[in-house]
Amino acid sequence: MLKRRHSAAPGIIIEIDGAQVEAAQGDTVAAAVLAHSDSATRATPVSGSGRAPYCMMGVCFECLMEIDGIPNRQACMVTVAPGMRVARQLGSRKLGDRT
Repeated sequence: MLKRRHSAAPGIIIEIDGAQVEAAQGDTVAAAVLAHSDSATRATPVSGSGRAPYCMMGVCFECLMEIDGIPNRQACMVTVAPGMRVARQLGSRKLGDRT
């Protein structure tokens, strides 16, 4: 699990895989997931191996997650918002796939 080097802004509550999690205001979804756990944000469609955020600037696409019901969102490019629902992606997803 990652630790902050300075005190964070007041927390807001988001949901990650059904669990209520406190995230710092202004954090990206990827940063909130990494601060909450050290597990993967998605699994590859072929081997099922776990993948996690790598570049944190929208280049590598390793942080794809389902955010508020929309799959394939880059978690490093989305800022957390109160009540946001985030889910890890397991396997391949198509745009518009809500399952």
